[in-house]
Amino acid sequence: MSNERTPERLTGLQVKKPTTIAAGIPALRYSLKHVNEYMHTGDGLQTLAKLNQKGGFDCPGCAWPDPDGSRTPMAEYCENGVKAIAEEATKRRIGADFFAEHSVDELGTWTDYELGKSGRIAQPLHLRPGAQNYTPITWAEAFQRMSDKLKEIDPDEAVFYTSGRTSNEAAFLYQLFARQLGTNNLPDCSNMCHESTSAALAEVLGLGKGSVTLEDIHAADLIICMGQNPGTNHPRMLSALEKMKENGGRMISVNPLPEPGLMRFVNPQRPLKVVTRGTDLTDLFLQIRINEDQSLLRAWLKILYEREKESPGNYFDQDFVRDHTSGYDKLVAMLEATDLEACIANTGLDRDLVMESAGLIHGSGRIIICYAMGLTQHENSVDTIKELVNLLLAKGSIGKPGAGICPVRGHSNVQGDRTVGIWDKLKPELADALRRHYAFEPPTEDGYDVVKTMEAMEAGKVKFFLGMGGNFVSATPDTERTARGLRNCDMTVHVSTKLNRSHLVHGMEAFILPCYGRTEVDLQAGGEQFVSCENSMGVVQMSKGVLEVDDMNLMSEVAIVCELARRTLPNSTAPWVEYRKDYDTIRDAIAACIPGFEGYNEKVRQPAGFYLPNGPRHRQFATSDEKAQFSATELSPHRLAPGEFLMTTVRAHDQYNTTIYGLHDRYRGVHNERRIVLMHEDDIAAIGAVAEQVVDLKSEYGGTERWARTFQLVPYSIPRGCVAMYFPEANVLVPSEVTARGSNCPISKSVRVRVVF
Repeated sequence: MSNERTPERLTGLQVKKPTTIAAGIPALRYSLKHVNEYMHTGDGLQTLAKLNQKGGFDCPGCAWPDPDGSRTPMAEYCENGVKAIAEEATKRRIGADFFAEHSVDELGTWTDYELGKSGRIAQPLHLRPGAQNYTPITWAEAFQRMSDKLKEIDPDEAVFYTSGRTSNEAAFLYQLFARQLGTNNLPDCSNMCHESTSAALAEVLGLGKGSVTLEDIHAADLIICMGQNPGTNHPRMLSALEKMKENGGRMISVNPLPEPGLMRFVNPQRPLKVVTRGTDLTDLFLQIRINEDQSLLRAWLKILYEREKESPGNYFDQDFVRDHTSGYDKLVAMLEATDLEACIANTGLDRDLVMESAGLIHGSGRIIICYAMGLTQHENSVDTIKELVNLLLAKGSIGKPGAGICPVRGHSNVQGDRTVGIWDKLKPELADALRRHYAFEPPTEDGYDVVKTMEAMEAGKVKFFLGMGGNFVSATPDTERTARGLRNCDMTVHVSTKLNRSHLVHGMEAFILPCYGRTEVDLQAGGEQFVSCENSMGVVQMSKGVLEVDDMNLMSEVAIVCELARRTLPNSTAPWVEYRKDYDTIRDAIAACIPGFEGYNEKVRQPAGFYLPNGPRHRQFATSDEKAQFSATELSPHRLAPGEFLMTTVRAHDQYNTTIYGLHDRYRGVHNERRIVLMHEDDIAAIGAVAEQVVDLKSEYGGTERWARTFQLVPYSIPRGCVAMYFPEANVLVPSEVTARGSNCPISKSVRVRVVF
């Protein structure tokens, strides 16, 4: 068994009937169970009372925004947020004795669930060249060995990866350190999730972010929810959808799986809703084939366009099109050439359902389209998102209350990290600001994104890898290639709170640097500090931990970056000692370098934080002609060969990103097992298999065979020809040589596979 992959052993599958309701009393019960299991009761209550509260700390889970205003609801958190907090604030500790007892190879036989449950890493650890066990090391020696390595190699032989958990303050300093060192090798988790969003929206709207606020969600006439599962991945979104429904809005859900969080929500904070079995969310559910969303969007546009020709101005907002857009002639030419019946056939949907949903779109003046990685991780993702914008522009649903585009970000500060400079491409305006403020010449050549990092590591071009949070080997595609690359490095370093698989797939020399979590008090020489994060809708708020930690030898992410930079760059113009002492000085530097952060220290202390500038929200578009741009894209429907299936990766309800909280996917009725394949019962019969049969899966891209071994078939409601598997277990099948056109995002949501038994 190789350390890079989850052990290929089954753990006792139990299949029950999927639920049709999200949240409710079961969510409350499971939340409290996790708190009681991992935390002291008093600490748990104290922590939850400050979670997502003004003056409290930001949830380390999803990036869904808190309600605007000076107050938030008493319990502004969800089941998975509570699980994240309980895992981070666990009283279990692992240190010298644990790592003396368990070698790296032995730990490689543990599942991701078992690794994560082992406890908090209590002290800095070092894996010496040739050793099999991590041993304790002092912070001073660790920093010295890391800085010595960085001084001896070329700057472009170093890679600095960022997780979306990293705060604005730490991320800004991290990119500053990398660029003062001399490289733009700054891959981040955005490369693997919403990079397609950033590429598409920047081109057609002038800003690679969404345009809506939480209040817009409440006020929408129609929300189209595409390629996302809010009940598991961002459950606090459900209360916003509930308010939209109560205000008279409607919802169309488009997804290959009938997720409970799309259907009905029982708000556990509203007793009457519990009694009445909650709120029906979806008015029309479209169970689309995997990655045929572009065909559906084109079909909707074609239907509306044909009627617009008969009754000009009644189906498209021609005033908005005239005043605020360009390229409408391209759209018209594309739609004239569109075969509606072919588009509908691609989707696998009933024609009447497509027509009915187009009617809902026609009858709605304020439309929001929400989407997540179900749209962003395909070869044609950039084109699909442009098509989505085409629909909103034609309807005039950008830049007015209750309307706009809403890419739902995952990890809590993944958007904020990009805002403050984490990107393998250095924007000219940021280069100018860094040059002016710090009096150095930033590197101009583009660095490595995640996929390019994998390629460079495998080719021996990377000597030093530093992961600021995250679980690089499990989060990336093409697991075995990533592992080969990490093992090619001279030194690998991970800043972490808990043990994960990336600690077991290492370079010649390796370090684990334990850091504070969001829940914990950050006390520096200048006193108690706070950090800040940007949510999915562009609001920046402070985050201040509440739990004191006195039984672990930890440093904050900010302190780790400052100390490594101070030792590595003796001639740096940045005041690293002052930055570590007082985070206000970091925010002053951000305010001087990043537009929209003027008066940062004052504004972030306001109870509700502050909104960053958002041009599309006000019908201002920073494009080449200062207008929103229609685009003409080529449809790329999937044509599967005999015996092929299209696989999408999904999360179980008991996980967040690569963190596995438990072995139960309660909403889908899958228990005690993660190595499963969700498959239509007729497809199981057609290949001559039976339910719960053990199978292997194979993918072939670029002539490379990839295998995922030992999975069980689970009959499920999913379109014929499609299958779904959990990640990270299925990431071994995801290619790295085939990525999204225009964004280089992995295609984790549409991988061609064969089932072998």
